[in-house]
Amino acid sequence: MADVSILDVLLHGEPAGTLTRVAGDRILFAWNDSYIGGEDRPTLGLAFKDAFGALITEFRPTQTRLLPWFSNLLPEERLRTYLAERAGVNPAREFFLIWALGKDLPGAVTVRPADGNAWPADAAGAVEPRTGADRRDRALRFSLAGVQLKFSAVDRPRRGLTIPAEGVGGSWIVKLPSREFAGVPENEFSMMTLARLIGMDVPPMKLVDPDEIANLPADVGRLLRGKALAIRRFDRLAGGGAAHVEDFAQVFGVYPEQKYRRASYRNIAAVLAAETSLADVKELVRRLVFNTLIGNADMHLKNWSLLYADRRRPTLAPAYDFVATIAYIADANAALNYSRTRRFDEVTEEELSHLAYKAMLPQKLVLDTARETVALFHQHWKAEKKNLPLATKIIRAVEAHVKSLPISALG
Repeated sequence: MADVSILDVLLHGEPAGTLTRVAGDRILFAWNDSYIGGEDRPTLGLAFKDAFGALITEFRPTQTRLLPWFSNLLPEERLRTYLAERAGVNPAREFFLIWALGKDLPGAVTVRPADGNAWPADAAGAVEPRTGADRRDRALRFSLAGVQLKFSAVDRPRRGLTIPAEGVGGSWIVKLPSREFAGVPENEFSMMTLARLIGMDVPPMKLVDPDEIANLPADVGRLLRGKALAIRRFDRLAGGGAAHVEDFAQVFGVYPEQKYRRASYRNIAAVLAAETSLADVKELVRRLVFNTLIGNADMHLKNWSLLYADRRRPTLAPAYDFVATIAYIADANAALNYSRTRRFDEVTEEELSHLAYKAMLPQKLVLDTARETVALFHQHWKAEKKNLPLATKIIRAVEAHVKSLPISALG
C-alpha cells in the first residue's frame, strides 16, 4: 500500500469525496456514499451534473494531473512554479500540490490527507523537499488560483493587512504590483470603480502600499514599485466560513491552459440562462459591454465565476479582474468569442442579437442593457477619468479604443 495515497475532499467542512493516487501517478476521484445519497447535498460544481441534472458518479482516472475541476483550484504558470518550489513538490504533480495547498483553496473546498496519510517520500520528484510543517506554511501564504502573484490576507483593526503566519483564513486578496507593466493595480482599481458606478456587483477594494503589508516575504516584496490592490474575497463570509464558488473553466471541464479556447461568452450566457436568473443575464451583458469599451482582452473563462450563496443554486459571482489591457498590449480581440467574432470592433447590435438568439436570451433585455451600459460608461468616464489613479497614457489608450468601436455609439 506504500504506493497509494488518499486525500479527503471536503465541501463546507463535510466529506464529499476522495482523491486517490496509485502507482504511476494515476489519480482517481470518487464520491463518498453519504454525498451521493444526501437529499440536500451542497453543489460542488455544474461539471458534475449530466444532461438531465443528475449527479455524475463515474470518472476516468487521470495521469499526473487532477480532473479539470480540481486542477482549476490550483495556481497557474509562474505562480505555480513559485509555490511548488516553496512546497517542495514538482509543479506538474497536481495531487501533491493540492495536498500542500488544500487548507485555503478557492470556494468552500478543502483537501486533507485521509486517516493521517503521511507525505510520501517520492512526492518531491525533482524538487528539493522541505519538512512537512515548513512546506505547507510557506506555500499556503499564496494558495489562490491564478497567474498574478497574489495572496490571502487578513485586515486587522489598527494593524492593516497582514498575511496570516499559517497562511489560512484571509478574507482579502492582495495583488502585488507588476514588474513588467506599470500601474496594473491602479488600472484595475479604476476600472472596477467605474464598473461599480455603472451598477455592477463589485467587491470592496482599496489600494495599499506593499510596505504596509505585514508578513510579506522578503523574496516577494523586494524591488516592488507602486501600489498593491486589495479586494475582499467574495468566497469568504463575514462571520467566518466560506461561500462556494466555481469558475467557468471548471463549469466547462477544461484545464486552465484551455481558458482562451474551449468556450465563448455565448456559452457562458447560455449557462446563466439555464441555471440562474434574468438579473444575472443583465449583469453578464453589462460586464461584456463594459470590458469591450475599456479594451480588456483578458476576460477568459477563469475570470467568470458562479457563487453558491445557498450552497445549492448558482448565481453570477461578483466582478473581478477588470483591467484595460490595451493600455499595455495592443489587441483587437477579446479573450473569447462573443457569438461569431472576438474582434472588439465587430461587437455590434447584430452581434449581441445573435448572442441572445443562440443563448436563448430575451433580445430586448440584452440590447436595452447594452445601450444603458454604454450611456452610463460615457457619463461616468467623462466625470471620473481625471479623479481616478490612472496614468495619462492609459486614459488616452482607452479613449482611442472607445472611438474605434461601433458599440460606443449605442448610448
